[in-house]
Amino acid sequence: MKSYYITDTGKVRTHNEDSVMIVKNLSGEYLMVVADGMGGHKAGEVASSIVVNGLTDKFKVMETIGEKQDAVNWIRKNANELNEAIFKYTDEFEESKGMGTTLVLAIITKEYILFGNVGDSSGFVIKNKALYKVTKDHTLVNLLVETGELTAEEAENHPRKNVLMRALGANNPIDVDIFDVDTACDAILLCSDGLTNMLTNNQIEKVLNSDLGTEEKIVKLIKKSNLRGGTDNVSIAYLEKESGEDK
Repeated sequence: MKSYYITDTGKVRTHNEDSVMIVKNLSGEYLMVVADGMGGHKAGEVASSIVVNGLTDKFKVMETIGEKQDAVNWIRKNANELNEAIFKYTDEFEESKGMGTTLVLAIITKEYILFGNVGDSSGFVIKNKALYKVTKDHTLVNLLVETGELTAEEAENHPRKNVLMRALGANNPIDVDIFDVDTACDAILLCSDGLTNMLTNNQIEKVLNSDLGTEEKIVKLIKKSNLRGGTDNVSIAYLEKESGEDK
């Protein structure tokens, strides 16, 4: 496996509220996490770092995450504990009221791959050179699309496109969507909406299928996002299997 993660402030924002990390536990299983904080005045980055650091600190000291159901339980339990930690922080620091964060994560073991998702950060897989989105955005606009009140085209430029229906720090308890992902994929991409709002899936797919190295691909995605406006922070976690590894 080759992996790389990066976060970039973008061209418009004055500070970065995203957090991103990839870690391995003691048996070499992977946890990838991206969180897109909100709340402004540095509160958003507090929320996202509480979640990313909280998850990765626990995962990397584990011997193994265990069976698939153990991993599902671990995701739900820790997401709710970290959600509580955000609420506790906002109780202690008045100026941070209203802070919250999205969360998208992936757990990769030899036996299974799981995605977890709250909010509008995205999880994708690459399979046979095609990019597939696995997660579903918890946004008002996506809800309206699912109920038939908006078309996908209307949703693309809707003025309330970024209104979240679910986020850590906003809902208590928090409900995490879990996705059981086909292990026969070639790569995994997690990102904040700073990437998906700037680049189409086809543009992302083209870069990931290029002959560039793992790190170069992700740096190029950041550069392309910024060239198209860079209106938000951008965070990417990427992992790809090397030739010869199980697909």
